[in-house]
Amino acid sequence: MPVLVITGTGTEVGKTVVTAAVAAAALAAGESVAVLKAAQTGVAPDEPGDALEAARLAGAVTVAEVARYPEPLAPGTAARRAGRAPVRPWEVAEAADRLAAEHDLVLVEGAGGLLVRFDDAGGTLADAAGALAAPVLVVASAGLGTLNTTELTARELRTRGLRLPGVVIGSWPGTPDLASRCNLADLPEVAGAPLLGAVPAGAGGLDPGAFRTAAPEWLAPALRGTWDADAFRAREGA
Repeated sequence: MPVLVITGTGTEVGKTVVTAAVAAAALAAGESVAVLKAAQTGVAPDEPGDALEAARLAGAVTVAEVARYPEPLAPGTAARRAGRAPVRPWEVAEAADRLAAEHDLVLVEGAGGLLVRFDDAGGTLADAAGALAAPVLVVASAGLGTLNTTELTARELRTRGLRLPGVVIGSWPGTPDLASRCNLADLPEVAGAPLLGAVPAGAGGLDPGAFRTAAPEWLAPALRGTWDADAFRAREGA
């Protein structure tokens, strides 16, 4: 798995923190890692973006962006309003391929959800994943409403012939409600893929050293961690 694309079921579901956790677990396993942000929006030229935030948490990873735009909008809209060239899926694929030649693992983080448009032609992160023939990890929210968006994302991946290795919950609450607990069983059912982790809420606010130590405990062995879905469900009363 030299390239892993990471998408979310929407915005603010924890993609960057999950990307950082996957990177930290891979680094702990002795691998070299690069984090590529396909399209960074909503930050000024001199401000750190999501790739740098992942590196701050995870440690010694190579960071790169294909493009960045100042307004916090979908990449295609942000590019048009800024009067700048949009990101093209093939550019994302080429950047990931270059990084893969020098790293054991390249994590490509999307912007928003799988079908958020990069350009006026309708190019998306899904198109970039298709060009890379890369698996796509889905980051989902924990609570009510997540089943629909997760199933829609999984269906689109299957329609395109893209592999979905699993789902990670991007922010697991300290006191989960009934819907969240039930979703531990329902998410893999609707996704047709295993649950591969649950990152605790607030993990992005941890000291980086504590984050790196704990990250493998939040992720399943498929993501180089030690997390066990069955044990987690039993502990959470699911």
